[in-house]
Amino acid sequence: MRRSTFLSAAVTAASIVALPRVALAETVHVQLTSYEEVPALSSAASGRFRAFIDDAAGTIRYELVYSGLTGNVLMGHIHFGQLSVNGGISIWLCQTADFVDPSGLAPTCVQSGAVTGLLTQANVVGPAGQGIAPAQFDEIVAAIRAGVAYVNVHSSTFGGGEIRGQL
Repeated sequence: MRRSTFLSAAVTAASIVALPRVALAETVHVQLTSYEEVPALSSAASGRFRAFIDDAAGTIRYELVYSGLTGNVLMGHIHFGQLSVNGGISIWLCQTADFVDPSGLAPTCVQSGAVTGLLTQANVVGPAGQGIAPAQFDEIVAAIRAGVAYVNVHSSTFGGGEIRGQL
């Protein structure tokens, strides 16, 4: 009886240890407004950003939707920076002929509507000056989860960004 109990406990322990670790995944979403820009702006433009972070796959699947920008859309990014502070570019979400993603992977920006994509470590361009080297995907994911990353869309009227949302 004692041997049977020991064997049963050993099998149970082995099965628990052998269980795969649950992959961490989550969806983040944020509204983009001109009031979150630094400095704050007054613009009727608006947008939203939704992303699904999949740690097991090492990807972020995203949708960036915006409208009403006062000028031509120039580019969209994820930046590394806390609320009310401007930070460097980590990932390009969309690009134009005049403002090209150095990774070459971002889709073309639309003037109004939705841009979608799949991000991997190859999309991460920095900012090295803030401690995130190119391809450090886990670092920008950690920044997003810590609330120290933001999305913004730049226009020809507001080159520093017309709408922004803290992640």
